[in-house]
Amino acid sequence: MILALASGKGGTGKTTVALSLASVAKNRIIYVDCDVEEPNAHLFLNPRIDRSDEICIPVPFVDETRCTHCGKCASICRYGAIASLPAMTLVFEELCHGCGGCTIACPVSAITEKQHRIGVVESGSSDVLERVTLVQGRIDVGVPLSPPLIRAAKKAADDEKNVLLDCPPGTSCPMIASVRGADYVALVTEPTPFGLHDLSLAVETLRELALPFGVIINRSCERDGIIEAFCDATGTAILGRIPDDRRIAEAYSRGVIPTAESPLMRRACERIAESAAERASEKGVRR
Repeated sequence: MILALASGKGGTGKTTVALSLASVAKNRIIYVDCDVEEPNAHLFLNPRIDRSDEICIPVPFVDETRCTHCGKCASICRYGAIASLPAMTLVFEELCHGCGGCTIACPVSAITEKQHRIGVVESGSSDVLERVTLVQGRIDVGVPLSPPLIRAAKKAADDEKNVLLDCPPGTSCPMIASVRGADYVALVTEPTPFGLHDLSLAVETLRELALPFGVIINRSCERDGIIEAFCDATGTAILGRIPDDRRIAEAYSRGVIPTAESPLMRRACERIAESAAERASEKGVRR
């Protein structure tokens, strides 16, 4: 099963929950840190990195001796990555999505492609959790385009049966690239007005993507009612609750996976893992 952990906003405890779910897994699991701009699962899993692959995307290279400056390349580019001027054609590599449209559109074959590095994908076994292998993407400084790197990190786990995707927060392109292809998505939220607002955006996004999902309430307390009311109104399943336990925060602050020190966290994550597997199986996904 491919389980994605996502959240509508940062700071809800998504990575805390993802690491804790990995720690209670009964089988070998591949943990993919899709937050390539700020990967942090390695701080807790302490992996022995044994593979590192450079990830590149194709960007246009213009042969000015053949270019007629007709502007067809610029007109087809939706991202403004190429501009045709009367005397030259400019390429903005940092904006290019590598679709190859400009190469096809050029009537005089003046555009070819070259490789542009955007980051690396690394993998290695965890020294902390023996059944976990970490795959993480690391985007290069100054590169604004993360989805191709996220897809490359996910591809590294293509042949695996049990995959946990730790997705970047929000509902923009990086989150969408991360959750695509998941069998089930667990949305981590908190019982606050901000948490509710961004949860509603995440729910709307996943429904547009036609992905099955449920909600995990982190830092569960007497304010859970605002999340419960939303889930009741939208027909959204609540997979479980993570207690507001000080030991969880203390463990996390020391770089320790909270299930190692909080029995409440371990029991909660065991129940959540079972609930997510049951929900996924109802959708026809093999565990």
